[in-house]
Amino acid sequence: MNTSSSPLDQELGSELNGGETKTRKRPRPGERRLQILQILAEMLQNPRGERVTTAALAAKIGVSEAALYRHFASKAQMFEGLIAFIEQTVFGLINQINQKEELGTAQVKGIVQMLLVFAEKNPGMVRVLLGDALLQEDDRLQERINQVLDRVEASLKQSLRIAQSQGKDGQADIVSMQAALLMSFVIGRWHRFARSGFKKLPSDGIESSLRILLAA
Repeated sequence: MNTSSSPLDQELGSELNGGETKTRKRPRPGERRLQILQILAEMLQNPRGERVTTAALAAKIGVSEAALYRHFASKAQMFEGLIAFIEQTVFGLINQINQKEELGTAQVKGIVQMLLVFAEKNPGMVRVLLGDALLQEDDRLQERINQVLDRVEASLKQSLRIAQSQGKDGQADIVSMQAALLMSFVIGRWHRFARSGFKKLPSDGIESSLRILLAA
């Protein structure tokens, strides 16, 4: 993740900077756990998409693998921590958008833009959202991220229905298709971002793209 404005960096606060901690013999409760999650997310930013092992993670942090398991019962639990961060952040931002915007169309645009910018600020999380980082891991992790994406699509449907009630005539039958199309667009942009080594920004040309996607 970019250290400048990543929400996870903000959560970690000033104690972490680029995966390094201030020298302290006894980290505060929960500090090491947050550090592990941040370093895991940073390692997922590798453009080559290599699988992160607990041995590599421990070496990056400068601790033993046994030390990792004092904070997480398993590697799957570490990924669950990243998914929980994604879920909390994304739906917290969706709630903010919906509270700020009365127009359903504005909510939809805000949600799509947020999803793309979130990816730009947290490239390691993109590999979790796409499931790439979850290959060869516990199957329940993919199920969990699928549930997150389904909830995002449901949020888009709700905003599209609001837009419909505010002036779109007789389009009830296409709300589900529009929501699915918007999610496909977002996921496609995430894939392009990951394939480019995190160089092609997902939000490039977003305004023009949304005008086309919401023209129906």
